[in-house]
Amino acid sequence: MTNGAVPLPLDLAELRFTASGDSLIRRTVLPSGVRVLSEQVPGARSATIGYWVAVGSRDELPGTYGSTHFLEHLLFKGTASRSALDIAVSFDSVGGEHNALTAKEYTCYYAKIQDRDLPMAVEVLADMFTSSLLDPSEFENERGVILEELAMADDDPADVTSERFFEAVLGDHPLGRPIGGSPETISAVSRDAVWKHYRANYRPQDLVVTVAGAVDHDELVAGVSAALVRAGWNLEAPAAPVIRRDASAGLIERGTPLAIVERPIEQANILMGVAGLAATDPRRATLTVFNSIFGGGMSSRLFQEIREKRGLAYSVYSFSPSYSDAGLFGVYAGCSPSKATQVADLMLSEFRRIAEQGVTEEEMRRAAGQLSGASALALEDSDTRMSRLGRSEITLGEFVDLDESLRRIALVTADAVRELADELVHRPLSVAAVGAVDAALFSGLALSPTP
Repeated sequence: MTNGAVPLPLDLAELRFTASGDSLIRRTVLPSGVRVLSEQVPGARSATIGYWVAVGSRDELPGTYGSTHFLEHLLFKGTASRSALDIAVSFDSVGGEHNALTAKEYTCYYAKIQDRDLPMAVEVLADMFTSSLLDPSEFENERGVILEELAMADDDPADVTSERFFEAVLGDHPLGRPIGGSPETISAVSRDAVWKHYRANYRPQDLVVTVAGAVDHDELVAGVSAALVRAGWNLEAPAAPVIRRDASAGLIERGTPLAIVERPIEQANILMGVAGLAATDPRRATLTVFNSIFGGGMSSRLFQEIREKRGLAYSVYSFSPSYSDAGLFGVYAGCSPSKATQVADLMLSEFRRIAEQGVTEEEMRRAAGQLSGASALALEDSDTRMSRLGRSEITLGEFVDLDESLRRIALVTADAVRELADELVHRPLSVAAVGAVDAALFSGLALSPTP
């Protein structure tokens, strides 16, 4: 294909094109609003399939926080035609993998199977997606399971730091809320509330099915349609696919400059950062290059300065998650509490140094090489390709293949990296820390935006 992303307009019924590596991408929008996307990969003998809905934790109403993740659990607990054991046996008996994930902006139920078992996966996932019973006794059992899951996460200081960091940076924005809710909200949510959430958001116009690997698109569309009809869905009733989220930048007001959770553990877990870029921001490629240079690998500035030269931390890195209308840019380090002040100072100093002095051409070349190789290796996995299709359809509204991704990275200049770093470093900074630390350790940091 020529350079450039391929748009995915919601009112286009059929689309097909060849992406880098000669994989065939096809997309069908059924009259009911169901969208089916496939990437046929030459030589593949397996496939990964996902049933997606563009509903995540950010979409929950007060009193139902955590219900999206709760529902994700419940869809594995049985339908009118299959018990929870039947669902598990369907995949285990063929050596397949099946699971689900709840994110802040979507939920996905997925499976990885041999090519010959794809029809089974289409059928079982369709049954789960459309016809789960949400049995009251199973509901209460799963409430206990989720409370244990939350307790497990609360025992992990890295997880706790991450949750506090999102709250600190994003404040009252819905993206700042924990995906799984809290013990209080999970204990309080009712089956009726989760059932209403299910019926309001799991409709034909909400469903996106993506498959990557060994797949025939026409057979896939026919199989998905037949499975949904057997489940009782009326695919003849016309409906437009749900519109994508507004991609205009959301209003982010920092929640707090400093979030400390004191615990008597051996390491201080530190996260520092600012509001970042939305998924559709044209500077995402620039941020990707900046992230690589700053803290994206073993040759990055943070790794070299904090771990290699000074031996202050085992794990140190930067990251930049993005969503439809917002994002974050953060830096993590785990270190001895006695070194927390020094490590935090070094992280912030290196951030400012790039903003003020920029990066070298050698760092730019190294970042381009790292990103090129990592992107190519990731696409060896059909899971990554399936997820790319889902994110393209739900969030981006365009498909960006490997060649186009690398073209965009190649266009990034050192000046653009410095300018973006300078913009980010002047945004309100937040620090979250968990461990044997207190606010005094971070009192020397400038946590207000620099004029």
